[in-house]
Amino acid sequence: MPRKKKTEEENDEETKAVESPNIDFSIDVFSDSHLDKGGTSKDKKKKELEEKAKKLAEKIEIKDKKDIKGEVEAEAIKKKAKKAEGTLLALDDYVKYSAHLGTKAVTPNMRQFVYRRRADGIAVLNTTFIDKGIKEAADFLKEFKPEDIFLACKRESCWPAVKKFAEATGIRVFTKKYPAGIITNLELKDFFETELIVICDPWLDKNALNDAVRIKKPVVALCDTNNLTTGVTKIIPCNNKSGKSVGLVLYLLAREYLKNQGKKEEASKLKMEDFTGVPEEEQETRRIEKEDTEKGEKVKVGEGAAEGV
Repeated sequence: MPRKKKTEEENDEETKAVESPNIDFSIDVFSDSHLDKGGTSKDKKKKELEEKAKKLAEKIEIKDKKDIKGEVEAEAIKKKAKKAEGTLLALDDYVKYSAHLGTKAVTPNMRQFVYRRRADGIAVLNTTFIDKGIKEAADFLKEFKPEDIFLACKRESCWPAVKKFAEATGIRVFTKKYPAGIITNLELKDFFETELIVICDPWLDKNALNDAVRIKKPVVALCDTNNLTTGVTKIIPCNNKSGKSVGLVLYLLAREYLKNQGKKEEASKLKMEDFTGVPEEEQETRRIEKEDTEKGEKVKVGEGAAEGV
């Protein structure tokens, strides 16, 4: 049979069906009506994830800051340890015993040892120079026998340390008043010869210094910022007004002198507080510990009495 010829209307309908298959043109793709019921919860979850990510980023940033701070502190400690390597004593101990505190007056001779001035005008000595001065003086002392040295100290607050120094080293000491001329005047009954003089203050102990200069003998001197150093062979920059500061210096000199004389066992037995006394803050700590111990013992005794012991 001959095929029936399609009408123009039928051809138009087929064309529309191919170009737009089953599309519901009633849906507005730009509105939220086509979203499923979980759309709101998805947005909420997305927001929560964003907040968590933000907090995590903040934590990482804080951790990074802490790590950087820790690295800086570790580096500072490392540098400090490296700086203090080879010192006779921890540099902080010189501060603890006030060895670094000078006076408001600074002589041209002592300016090289000054680190800075405090707000009240007190000059502060460089602790590295203090340690270096003691070390050099100790190396100088080792060349002399105890009987060829004497130490003069007129300042009363330093006498306990001076006496301990004499006891430890066997070196002759003069406290109170040094008898001028005792090493220069052959006619004096107590005349004796010496090879080295140690003084605790070039001003107060000027008679011993003058005698040493007169007979051209070397002098090791503890010098504060207000001291002139004319006639001094070896300078130990330090606070020479304080008994605990001078005690610290004499302890180190005694310890190093004994070591250099081959008496390491005797050197190890020396105690710093025998020269310096117990620092105030440590005295307070010991007092509190003692009180706590006594309280504990009283409590134990009370408990024993209650139990009929």
